[in-house]
Amino acid sequence: MKLPFRLHQYRRLKNTLITLLLLCLFISLANLSTRYSSQTDISNNASNTLSTATLDLLSSLPDPITITAYIKQGLPIRAQIGQLVDRYKRSKANLTLVFIDPDLQPEKTRELNIGPEGIILVEYQEQLEKLNYIDESSLTNALLQLASAQQHWVSFLSGHGERSPSGTANYDLGLFAKTLTRRNIKALALNLAIITAIPNNSALLVISAPTSPLLADEWAIIKRYLDDGGNLLLLTDPNNLFLARLEDYLDIQVLPGVIVDSDTKLNDINDPRFVVASHYPTHDISLGFQATSLFPITAALAVISNSPFKAEPLLRSSINSWTETGTISGKIRFDTNSQEQQGPLTFAYALTRTTVKNNEQRIVVIGDGDFLSNAYLGHVGNSELGLRLVSWLSHDQHFLNIPAKTAVDKSLALSQTTVSLMGFGFLIIIPLLLISCGFFIWRMRKSR
Repeated sequence: MKLPFRLHQYRRLKNTLITLLLLCLFISLANLSTRYSSQTDISNNASNTLSTATLDLLSSLPDPITITAYIKQGLPIRAQIGQLVDRYKRSKANLTLVFIDPDLQPEKTRELNIGPEGIILVEYQEQLEKLNYIDESSLTNALLQLASAQQHWVSFLSGHGERSPSGTANYDLGLFAKTLTRRNIKALALNLAIITAIPNNSALLVISAPTSPLLADEWAIIKRYLDDGGNLLLLTDPNNLFLARLEDYLDIQVLPGVIVDSDTKLNDINDPRFVVASHYPTHDISLGFQATSLFPITAALAVISNSPFKAEPLLRSSINSWTETGTISGKIRFDTNSQEQQGPLTFAYALTRTTVKNNEQRIVVIGDGDFLSNAYLGHVGNSELGLRLVSWLSHDQHFLNIPAKTAVDKSLALSQTTVSLMGFGFLIIIPLLLISCGFFIWRMRKSR
């Protein structure tokens, strides 16, 4: 039946209007999708969603955040960093990520002491955090440190051949002092022969392996500082004879010899005196710390019984280490008929006690000071470990324990028989079924 002309025109107009409305709807939805986004994490352990602690922290940071990743072009880690930072951008629009190839900026690379693995700089309110390893835990804790950073002074004892915070020699601490400065922590060289007291605004005193004895008046000043509850970072070396009085005060014993570790070859290190730490005892300093740290020429430590300090181990060598008291050359081995002690060996302790003012005094003693020197600070985790030590000793640690989100086991273990049956089914049975179905359909159509 032929439709009337008016009805035909009406239906055409109606279809045109519906089409236009649908087009307008699709265009509007497309425009809204560019302004607003909505995502749903359907992964088994919400691995693509930031933790509640991170989201709360981001909501409390009003100022812009800039993340600069000095990573070479073409490396897959760039994409991983981008994916992680994108999760932060969803909750904080004024967060910026910039990638820079270190090879294109050699002067900046030398200034920041960037190694072949690259670094990530996090900037907030003109303060910087330097990360060698990035995940949600490390990035969130870096932002937390920047947000809560306060002006601190750290005094470095000088005048006895200690490592200098302003020195540029390999054994000095100049690069570490610059790292502290970027954290709003000022490093001050303190000569007690000139300044007869440790400044009251000094949050921490650092003593780094003096090569000459302290004067009696200098020791009296240090003892008075410690008696009053002052915090201390003591870096010693094997066979250092000039810290015995301070070690006796702290009830710390330096064991004879040098720690040697046969496991160093697994890290492509030929010198057995280098100790590589990758697992750390549970402590606030090592909370969430996953990077390895390197310690050259290290002394093992022990705590004397009945100490007034609560001593907690911070760093340990592997089970394949020992204290070598002989000459380290050629083939060496553990001697059971000597003073040598078998690993694992503790070479760093955190000491705490409650002072008369009801404050907690914090002291860290480490059997090696080279790990913070200019020569070794750039090793993977040394810089971050040093910053964690200073933060804890200054009562300025705010680390969040954000557990790493690991994917559930997705591997499928099949026996050889199962694999053979699956191969037989895909290669023979399924093709035969398809051919049979095709032949059956062909016969049915032909018989019609």
